[in-house]
Amino acid sequence: MAGSEPVTSPDQRKPGHRKAGRIGAVVTILALLSMLAGNHTGRTEDIFLIIIAAGIAAILVGDVILRRNGLRS
Repeated sequence: MAGSEPVTSPDQRKPGHRKAGRIGAVVTILALLSMLAGNHTGRTEDIFLIIIAAGIAAILVGDVILRRNGLRS
């Protein structure tokens, strides 16, 4: 019932640990870049791996900049 549930604000329901997310992003970037040294002959896979790793890195850098400027909690 709605009457017995505790009232919480959105700040109290923050998802996950920030540091674990950053470490996971860096590990993912390193894993994607390590796949460049594979046994494939085409370069299409390399392009997609680099683009995805660069996208994750851009999101990570953007998050760090926003947190440093105080625009994101």
